[in-house]
Amino acid sequence: MSKRNSNADRFRKQAIAGELEEPVEEARNLAEKLGLEPYPVKYWIIDYDEMNELIAYGGFQSRYPHWRWGMQYDKQQKQGQYGGGKAFEIVNNDNPAHAFLQESNTVADQKAVITHVEAHSDFFANNDWFGMFTGGQADEDQVNAAAMLERHARAIDEYMSDPDIDRAEVEKWIDHCLSLEDNIDQHQVFTRRLDVDGPAGEIDEDLAEKLDELDLSDEIKGEVFDAEWVEKLEGEEITGSFPEEPQKDLLAFVREHGKQYDAEAGRGVEMEEWQRDILDMMRAEAYYFAAQKMTKVMNEGWAAYWESTMMTDEAFAGDDEFLNYADHMAKVLASGGLNPYSLGMELWEYVENTTNRQEVLEALLRVEGVSWRNLTDVVDFDDVLETLEPPAALETISPDTLDDVATLPDEWVDHEALERAHEGEIDVEKYPWKVLTYEGLARRHYSLVKRQHRGFLKRVSQNDLERIGRYLFDDARYDSVDEALADIDYTAGWDRLFDVRESHNDVTFLDEFLTQEFITENNYFTYEHSQATGQFHVASDAAADVKKKLLLQFTNFGKPTIAVYDGNYNNANELLLGHQYNGVMLDLGQAKETLKRIFELWGRPVNLLTIVKEVDEHDIEVAKRRNREPDAEEQGKLIRYDGQTMTTEDVPWEEVEHLAADDVDYDTKPDEWLA
Repeated sequence: MSKRNSNADRFRKQAIAGELEEPVEEARNLAEKLGLEPYPVKYWIIDYDEMNELIAYGGFQSRYPHWRWGMQYDKQQKQGQYGGGKAFEIVNNDNPAHAFLQESNTVADQKAVITHVEAHSDFFANNDWFGMFTGGQADEDQVNAAAMLERHARAIDEYMSDPDIDRAEVEKWIDHCLSLEDNIDQHQVFTRRLDVDGPAGEIDEDLAEKLDELDLSDEIKGEVFDAEWVEKLEGEEITGSFPEEPQKDLLAFVREHGKQYDAEAGRGVEMEEWQRDILDMMRAEAYYFAAQKMTKVMNEGWAAYWESTMMTDEAFAGDDEFLNYADHMAKVLASGGLNPYSLGMELWEYVENTTNRQEVLEALLRVEGVSWRNLTDVVDFDDVLETLEPPAALETISPDTLDDVATLPDEWVDHEALERAHEGEIDVEKYPWKVLTYEGLARRHYSLVKRQHRGFLKRVSQNDLERIGRYLFDDARYDSVDEALADIDYTAGWDRLFDVRESHNDVTFLDEFLTQEFITENNYFTYEHSQATGQFHVASDAAADVKKKLLLQFTNFGKPTIAVYDGNYNNANELLLGHQYNGVMLDLGQAKETLKRIFELWGRPVNLLTIVKEVDEHDIEVAKRRNREPDAEEQGKLIRYDGQTMTTEDVPWEEVEHLAADDVDYDTKPDEWLA
């Protein structure tokens, strides 16, 4: 590209950015009015190819050289060309955050993206799980991920350019490290160094080998070394577990105790400095991206919820942009598969609605003569909803109604902004929310009176009414329904959203709010593959089954949980891994390929204990004839790879029993995880 064309392109992008300057500023102002507290965001306008490149790079402009980026770029490009997919934006978790907008999108799309980004940035800044990455660092207020990733890119590029280091070996080493990128302990605060104790008094293998070659007598060994060291030298049992507890951070473990396999020597030798350095870098990046993987449903649902609130409820999309925006949102929410945008948004709306419903029901159950037994008979829910409607002065704000706004309760009105609106400094036709406070906006957009949610209050079950009514104190009684409703806290729903946003991840979010009511209302169900018919079929719509199925897809990023159980297995410095079995079998083919990678990082034989389900072929045939599923038998397996040979053998149940969970291990609460 010529310099002239480059300058023209730069000026064109600046012009586009100028067109978005007001939406960017006002979206931030509206987000803050709504209670969001986002990181500062820097917006960039980029073209189609640059967008695909950034998506391939995970939202950053500089990453280490590796074939995976090219593969992801090609996939993204083909998805756009042939799959009908359209990239609207990408934003990274950083302080300040950086958001990239595609220049070919319409202004309505860009405004939707900007409101979406502001909500993402709020989630980055306030969710505890994103704080896990910075929590172990000196300046924990600064994420500075772009700088970290750029340092990693430069360092790896220098290793690849070093004439003393084979570039292909660096690429291969990165591949080995990436095979374990999800084998970290994402529930622990990230630290660059993790001390993983080895066996007490661990001996130097090279020194032991040299002494063995000298063929020293027992008498001389006794004069020079203590008895414990001699026992270790002669390969006798080393007492004490190594590690003492199963270690989930496999990347840290191989970094501290692993070796590289030397094919010529036929044994593990110490890693080169660049190899341990790359392990460090890959581990840091795995921890950085962990929070995004752990909160995909929450984060995308959060962004979709507040985007809709801003663009639709507060008409941030202008009259001439609304149809375009509606089409934009429909495409986002209607994409196939397990859609984190729609599932997340539905769950956030459910949290808001259930909180507001409980607030209203508690007030009604404190009215004289009303109890959980008779509430639905003596209270007219249509009248309740009519009372809960926002007053006209709040619902419709224009230059002609500013005097009416002034009569609203003080906590709903931003009086300084109202005065500026009277003086013509604020365009309330375009931005009516500017004259309201957080409390006023919560009242204006109260969820239970929205058209799509008006039936939610009526759908309360008798069990829920009993649960609420039995635990109410009698210290606040009302003489009438109107008196009770006058005491409603209209911010309760939003306040609850912000509390949940702070402490939960996808697993705990789904565990707490994926109720039978939600599953029934939104038509969720499980399906399974039948070995008898060879087809998929609906299995259950029960809350427990749907929840378990979904949580299996999110626990440990939806990947198998593997931990180190012994770093000196069989007293031979072999690695013993254990698959924490939750009823879902490992893909044994992938597991064996991964063991080959781990062997390169350990330098010695690697073992994996797991549990599989085995079905006899005869049982399958019988089950087909009887139109039922065959019964599977659980069997312990030990897979071992020594650098050349892969073996698999049955092991007694008592050797794997400790790996079998009675239930899916997802019910740990966030206050325990973050302790």
